[in-house]
Amino acid sequence: MIPYGRQTISDADIESVVQVLRSDFLTQGPQVPAFEEAVSRHVGAPHAVAVNSATSALHIACLALDLGPGDWLWTSPNSFVASANCALYCDAQVDFVDIDPRTYNICPQALSKKLFEAKKAGRLPKVVVSVHFAGQSCDMEAIAVLAREYGFKVIEDASHAIGGRWRGSYIGGCQHSDITVFSFHPVKIITTAEGGLLTTRDDRIAQRLEDLRSHGITRDAARLQRQDQGAWYYEQQSIGFNYRMTELQAALGVSQMIELDRFVARRHELVVRYEQGLAGLPLVKPWQHPDSYSAFHLYVVQVANGGPHNRRVLFDALRSVGILVNVHYIPIHLQPHYSSMGFKEGDFPTAESYYDSAISLPLYAGLTESDQDYVIARLKEFLQ
Repeated sequence: MIPYGRQTISDADIESVVQVLRSDFLTQGPQVPAFEEAVSRHVGAPHAVAVNSATSALHIACLALDLGPGDWLWTSPNSFVASANCALYCDAQVDFVDIDPRTYNICPQALSKKLFEAKKAGRLPKVVVSVHFAGQSCDMEAIAVLAREYGFKVIEDASHAIGGRWRGSYIGGCQHSDITVFSFHPVKIITTAEGGLLTTRDDRIAQRLEDLRSHGITRDAARLQRQDQGAWYYEQQSIGFNYRMTELQAALGVSQMIELDRFVARRHELVVRYEQGLAGLPLVKPWQHPDSYSAFHLYVVQVANGGPHNRRVLFDALRSVGILVNVHYIPIHLQPHYSSMGFKEGDFPTAESYYDSAISLPLYAGLTESDQDYVIARLKEFLQ
């Protein structure tokens, strides 16, 4: 079986976790700060806050930006449901912006038009979550210009994109956003088994995120309302959650960060092989913006003579020969929970058209060339 994605774990990764198991700390020790420092240094953001999942990260990102009842969050319909659910966790309302037909990311032109209409209706978003689909950055400068004009906050959902760059800068530096969120699920670029992390340039936001991930509790003497209480003393100063990352996860993350650039470079090599091997087949291969260096979490092709029937035939044929392709994503607004909120087919036609013909082919740093050749050969067999 050849999966669409999987982790790459070395002996050094295993040893890093074993060392934690033999140490004094399985949680709240030195490895979490070390992992945060490694990511912070790599992406060029002054603050990094590690948590137990990217879903948790999205939740507290929204809370740190004061999203709440009566507020709106907008995001892309072409994403995993967590990109929208984070608003519902805060009792806020959700809407979507259709995607660009080439990048599959949120379309700046569609966003601009929707903002213009929303301002007239008095329904502007408080937060926009821009999803860097498959590892390619959204046009963050364009989104930042609109954020300044219309007064919304920006969360970059970079769950697919650690190690990617936009116009020479690593994704996660937050030059054009308030917060960036990363995911370290096993199919992502690097893994901590489960895990997430937030970066920001804002000191106040960083402090809020740290509080929210750990029950709203602080032991910082400078922030305590009651002084001279003894070394045991702590205060819960707000409502928070137990969203902490463990030491085992963080140690794996520290080890994986050493390989990040190599993992992404290997994905690029495999993409070049796909581009060459799939030439001439009736597939639409993913377009890359010339200013983008994608992390290539996914390699998504579209069945050129499209439609859900043709995609289903190819999907089933590939799975029947051990190639575990997948589909990313069912548009969020078509999920039953969101349909019950009033969304329907036809609301975001570009995302829906993309979904009808999309298939994610195997792509991960440990994919061998022989396995990739097998994938290409079966595609030729089924499509020629």
